[in-house]
Amino acid sequence: SVCGGIGSCVVSIPQEVIKQRLVTGIYPTFGVAVAAIFRDEGIRGFYTAALPTMSRNVPFVVSTFCTFSALERRQLRGRDGASLTPVENLGIGTSSALFSGLLTQPFDVVKTRMMTQAATTAAPYRGVLDCVRTMAVTEGPTSFYRGLIQRSVYMGPLWAIQFAANGWISNAMLKRNARVHMFAHMQQSK
Repeated sequence: SVCGGIGSCVVSIPQEVIKQRLVTGIYPTFGVAVAAIFRDEGIRGFYTAALPTMSRNVPFVVSTFCTFSALERRQLRGRDGASLTPVENLGIGTSSALFSGLLTQPFDVVKTRMMTQAATTAAPYRGVLDCVRTMAVTEGPTSFYRGLIQRSVYMGPLWAIQFAANGWISNAMLKRNARVHMFAHMQQSK
């Protein structure tokens, strides 16, 4: 989970920087955004807020999978060898993602602030700690949970579908492997 989370950041951070700057109106088009970021900031510009992004992504992924696993074990307790139903996968996937989103929302807010600071007239943050300190002092602790509902609206269903599809595909593969194994055993018995 950790390696996957870190690896995905190589691609997702530049995509997120461009998206955030397009959404806030800093640049009018994708092409203009890419050219301007590269011209003005170099390759490093595409990795603005890399630390808070990784601080959000890695714990989110680890927490989501660990929470899913714990809830799955609890749900399957006493159901010898059974697997979750698609509905159980949906519910546990949603719960796992929403719990992890709540834990990592402050990192998401800091990441977004740092990526979009060029759209404001405020003095730019000097780094992650300055962003955190400024938000805490000027806006209070609730500012770190802005956008939680919006993030949850897409995150819950996205991870629910991912876990439901994973459960369905895993069960289908296990059943197929059992049939292949049984067929091979019957062939050896002849």
